[in-house]
Amino acid sequence: MFEFDNLGQLSNSITDFVVLYGLRLLGAILTLLIGLWVINRIVQVTYSLMQRKDVDISLRPFLKNLLSIALRILLIILVIAQLGVEMTSFIAVLGSAGLAIGLALQGSLSNFAGGVLILTIKPFRVGDFIEAQGQMGTVHMINIFNTVIKTGNNQVIYMPNGPLANSVVVNYSVEPTRRMEFNLVISPQNDLSAVKQLLQQLVDTDQRILTDPAPFIAATGFTEYSITISMRLWAKKEEFWPLNWEMTERIKIAFEQNEVKMPAPIQKREVINVQQA
Repeated sequence: MFEFDNLGQLSNSITDFVVLYGLRLLGAILTLLIGLWVINRIVQVTYSLMQRKDVDISLRPFLKNLLSIALRILLIILVIAQLGVEMTSFIAVLGSAGLAIGLALQGSLSNFAGGVLILTIKPFRVGDFIEAQGQMGTVHMINIFNTVIKTGNNQVIYMPNGPLANSVVVNYSVEPTRRMEFNLVISPQNDLSAVKQLLQQLVDTDQRILTDPAPFIAATGFTEYSITISMRLWAKKEEFWPLNWEMTERIKIAFEQNEVKMPAPIQKREVINVQQA
């Protein structure tokens, strides 16, 4: 009889345990599913609000990801509390785990800090054409841990924010105008004034070349075999490359039509000493 009583008590204990923690587990699962749906809605609504409020396009993906991660962490804590885990002990364990993870992911934390620094100082924005870390391209997205750029041949490059924030960045899109420079090497046999006048005519006939700052055309170097003429022109940044390419072609055609002579190739003479036996 005693054994049956013990078995009955054990069966009741198991039943109570299953009922109690089964309900808690079910509640935790429902909380998790509903919480994820609510978080997705909050993130979507927040992102739409940022678009309507015209928040900086560089900040939108970063803030969206940051909000999503923060809400998901809170949801996990809420789900664990739903299971009946003692929160004081859990927070202590979470703190220890966070310290260990932080030490293991120092590079990722550095990238996170670099992302915050980039979005704070704003050396570039989404849509800017930059050169950094030996790469050139248009900034496509600034994420929490990396920055995505697209090159001219449509390659996608992911650049870690940590090294990027601490490197030299050349931003070609900040200023509204850019300067192009041509260093033209001609033969000393040419009439220097005539060549400069020819180049000035090319400049005067193109309305895309700005007059302020004024174009610069001058001889900047000469040797026994050549003269270097430098031509520096200013244009709006969106017209820089088309103008640069067209001016290169026009200069070549103008030199051919006006018979501007190029420097003669320098011939190297090699002296060989022949020793007589």
